[in-house]
Amino acid sequence: MPFDRILYFALVNEIGIIAQLGRTQLESRLSNGMNQAQFSVLNHLARLGDGRTPLSMARAFQTPKTSMTHTLAVLEAQGLVELRPNPKDGRSRCVWLTAKGRECRDQAIASLDPDLARMAERFSPEDLARVMPFLTELRQYLDAARDA
Repeated sequence: MPFDRILYFALVNEIGIIAQLGRTQLESRLSNGMNQAQFSVLNHLARLGDGRTPLSMARAFQTPKTSMTHTLAVLEAQGLVELRPNPKDGRSRCVWLTAKGRECRDQAIASLDPDLARMAERFSPEDLARVMPFLTELRQYLDAARDA
């Protein structure tokens, strides 16, 4: 049975629009000239843990290593991340979130409270509980398909 191209494209298109709207909303709340890419690095380290190499982060974000290196340099200059020698090989470096970086990330999320509160007026926790497993599974699928 052939798949419904229109339906599956509509799903990907809808997710893309939601991502753009969410990115714009986040960037409108970020302070100190921070952009979404920089916030995403802080969030990535807070969620998944420290000690990742710039190359592995570039792969995770699907960006060129030079772009990741630039983003990390900006964050390091602001004291939000620290680059340390890789304990496994001593040649590469690993990225560590500083206390200031964690606080910056947490403040950025807290700055979204008015937007998230308005969202909560429209969508209940039960609504989110229904959709989150599907979105998580879809993200995991897309992530694995990217690496395949």
